[in-house]
Amino acid sequence: MTAEERTIALFSTRVRQLMLQYKRVVEENEQLRKRLEQVEEEQKALQEQLQGRQEDYDSLMTAKMLQVSEGDMEAAKARLAKLVRSVNRCITLLSEK
Repeated sequence: MTAEERTIALFSTRVRQLMLQYKRVVEENEQLRKRLEQVEEEQKALQEQLQGRQEDYDSLMTAKMLQVSEGDMEAAKARLAKLVRSVNRCITLLSEK
C-alpha cells in the first residue's frame, strides 16, 4: 500500500467515524428535544395545578372570612335579642304601674 492509499484509507475511516458521530449527536439531540417537550408539559401541568390550588386557597380564605362574619352576626343577634328582652321587661314594668 502506497502512502497515498494509506492517506485515502485513513481519510475514509475518519469520514465514516465523523458520520457515525454525527448520527449519534442527531439521535441525542432528538432525545433531548423529546425530554424538553416532556418537561415543558410537566411544567404546564404543575402550573395549572398551582393555579387551581391558589384558587382553592382564595376560596377557603373567603369562606373563613364569611364564617367569622357569621359568628359575629350570631353574637350581634344574641345581644340584640337580649336588649329587646330588657326593653320588653321595662315596658311591662312601666305598664303595670
